[in-house]
Amino acid sequence: MKRVKVKLEPRTPGKKSELKRRRREGYIPVEIYGKGVENAHAWMSIKDFLNLPHGETFMMEVELNGERRVCILKDVQYGWLGDNPIHVDLYDLANVQEIEVEVPIEFVGTPAGVEMGGTFEAVMHTLTVKARPADLPDKITVDVSGLGLGDAIHVRDIKPPEGCVILDNPEETVAIVIEPEAEEGAEEETQEGETSQTSE
Repeated sequence: MKRVKVKLEPRTPGKKSELKRRRREGYIPVEIYGKGVENAHAWMSIKDFLNLPHGETFMMEVELNGERRVCILKDVQYGWLGDNPIHVDLYDLANVQEIEVEVPIEFVGTPAGVEMGGTFEAVMHTLTVKARPADLPDKITVDVSGLGLGDAIHVRDIKPPEGCVILDNPEETVAIVIEPEAEEGAEEETQEGETSQTSE
């Protein structure tokens, strides 16, 4: 799994004046916590946050007060507009044997059914996996080239990466190729036309 290095600055919780000032300066409050580790309060620059990878799972190697801690991004709170991060939670992996993480799905290939006029629809965009931190994948690749019209891929059809267990319901639909509606509509119109001619 990819590692991203980020340098954090120490933060004293509870000071509203400092919170407002630091946010104006372009910083986000951060909480670091984990199993059997001391919680820490920090600041992350908005620039570093925006440079974090998107569409894949990653670890963060954060430096705070001269100490390095390996974490994962656990949660991000956004303001009421939905696009401005106002708080970040990091989970320290120091004492973690296994962890559950949502991993993005990457669909590859062009479904055969799409070439026949169907529409590919991704129903799920992430899978929840359980693994040791060292075995966590950046993403899970799913080949959809074999899907014909009306075909679907379910969770049970996906082989997890080595060392990982997929926790989602095996019967859940991950992706499907929907048959073209235009043909169905044309058939209905033809049937209606035949009926009206018969009645005449």
